[in-house]
Amino acid sequence: MNKKSNIVKVGLVQMSCTEEVELNLQKGLKKIEEAASQGAKIIALQELFRSQYFCQTEDVAQFDLAETIPGPSTEQLSALAKKLDVVIVASLFEKRTEGIYHNTSVVVDADGSLLGKYRKMHIPDDPNFYEKFYFTPGDLGFQTYQTKYGCIGVLICWDQWFPEAARLTAMRGAEILFYPTAIGWHQSENENVCEGQHEAWEVIQRSHAVANGVFVASVNRVGLEGELKFWGQSFIADPFGKVLHRADVNNEELLIVDCDLAQIENTRQNWPFLRDRRIDAYDGLTQRYLD
Repeated sequence: MNKKSNIVKVGLVQMSCTEEVELNLQKGLKKIEEAASQGAKIIALQELFRSQYFCQTEDVAQFDLAETIPGPSTEQLSALAKKLDVVIVASLFEKRTEGIYHNTSVVVDADGSLLGKYRKMHIPDDPNFYEKFYFTPGDLGFQTYQTKYGCIGVLICWDQWFPEAARLTAMRGAEILFYPTAIGWHQSENENVCEGQHEAWEVIQRSHAVANGVFVASVNRVGLEGELKFWGQSFIADPFGKVLHRADVNNEELLIVDCDLAQIENTRQNWPFLRDRRIDAYDGLTQRYLD
């Protein structure tokens, strides 16, 4: 028997960014208002939405983009969340103290309160993604946040490749996993390689929805920045991994999707992966490699 519906309207803001930080911030705030006007109650912005993706190079001048949390951006986000009665997930470049910086997402509840922050745990170091130069690995662990409209978890971009992160967040009660993201193709890559990269990126996240019986909401940026063309295609998948909506590959877009949280229990009852986990046999997961 299906459980009574518990529908939450989720909004994802897929946008392009310029070199003007204040313009990006105000654009993000305006997009949140637009999403709220369409009924969205939990609204997420893409990774590091205040700026272009500066990690394509190693440049100490970029540290000037960082800010404290709480700080100027969270003040505006909190005021807007309270005004609109919405939950906001926003990714920021956090300055913790001199010499320690994090890639951090904040969760602001519908009353404007700052519920908490998640510091990106997995930090890449690839060509055009030199994040280890900028970001100290997160030290807050995998968390969930009980918002006015549901219990959510937040992971960030490179975290999306690691099933352990999704599992631990889901085990803490998350009903929706949000992935603020900045991922794209290098301009020199051929079309087949690009298509394969995108397919892998989407499949791994949809698998987190299936394995954990949760909704997954991944929000990416679009546009050409330096050597990277960000591939957009933000999406929301249901607990069975079905893509409910996928955004355009090139254009800015607001995704507004109804997520029926009752599907979580229905799915888990029929596909009881959490029940059947052999927790007595997983000690090896704490090792780097098993010889």
